[in-house]
Amino acid sequence: MRRIALLGATGSIGRQAIEVVGDHPGLEICALHSGSTPLDALAAAHGVEHVQVGGDGTALLESSEPDLVLNAIVGFAGVGATLWALENGVDLALANKESLVAAGSLATEARLRGGGLLLPVDSEHSALHQCLEGRSAAEVDSLVLTASGGPFRGRTRAELSDVTAAEALAHPTWHMGPKITVDSATLANKGLELIEAHWLFGVPYERIEVVVHPSSIVHGIVRFRDGASLAHVGVPDMRVPISYALTYPKRAATSVPGLDLAAGLTLSFEAPDTETFPLLELARAAGERGGTFPCAYNAANEVAVEAFLDGRIRFLDIAEAVADALEAVDGAPARDLAELVEADAEARAAATRRLVTA
Repeated sequence: MRRIALLGATGSIGRQAIEVVGDHPGLEICALHSGSTPLDALAAAHGVEHVQVGGDGTALLESSEPDLVLNAIVGFAGVGATLWALENGVDLALANKESLVAAGSLATEARLRGGGLLLPVDSEHSALHQCLEGRSAAEVDSLVLTASGGPFRGRTRAELSDVTAAEALAHPTWHMGPKITVDSATLANKGLELIEAHWLFGVPYERIEVVVHPSSIVHGIVRFRDGASLAHVGVPDMRVPISYALTYPKRAATSVPGLDLAAGLTLSFEAPDTETFPLLELARAAGERGGTFPCAYNAANEVAVEAFLDGRIRFLDIAEAVADALEAVDGAPARDLAELVEADAEARAAATRRLVTA
């Protein structure tokens, strides 16, 4: 029996993970965490003793002694739990991409010391993990991350000046939480995933490409040195990468239907419009600059997205706030979590100042 600590239990990933666990007799939930939602009823329904509401989840992990941590906390708040799992050699199923964006170097060092598995849950990174399995780094030419393009694909900047939060939350192919859905609309999510892919797979930024693929059928592509490419394809359903991570390496059955290739499946790809959606290239630049610039990118984006969802700024102000914050911080590398927290706070303050004057 694999004991799973589920962090972010009441969010989109958490709810689907509970479904996956319920369908698999070899899995059980030993701990539940949420940011603010009460968990009494959920814990009682699943017989879970270890529960925590609020905080970063590390105290819960210490007491529950899981075999695997599924970190589905939203945002920088999930960094502590990621570092705890990696440092202690506990297998980590990572849905909190911000952990590697903000703390890539610290997480890599902790993983080397701890020796546990790091299994990506993002559909794109799970796809790349599966295409890369058993291959040496020398065989890989480049990675391709696919993006749906979000609800505003094809629009100009002028057409985005007055879009509402409700419009931004109307994703065409995925059903996700509000923060990641807005990130998909701005392409910030793909920027975060670009940085995450760099740390997960050790591939330089110049060899990681992003393409827009509106149907979200192809989740990731690996190009190899011999000219061949391997792609992971499937319906857009997060239960697939969640199950892959929770049951790895056995690849358990799920109730997700396979693709009906005879139904007239058409796959199309296009370059992202980085002029209209500049957050993708801002992420690439932050990643290439290194240090705590990726942390600052993430922090400023979190602040700006919250302000947009609250109706305090416009959609296009999100990217401007992030760009200004990246110019305001020094980006010095963080030697430990305390210094990373300071860098995160500095970027949030810079973004907040920009929003006040917007």
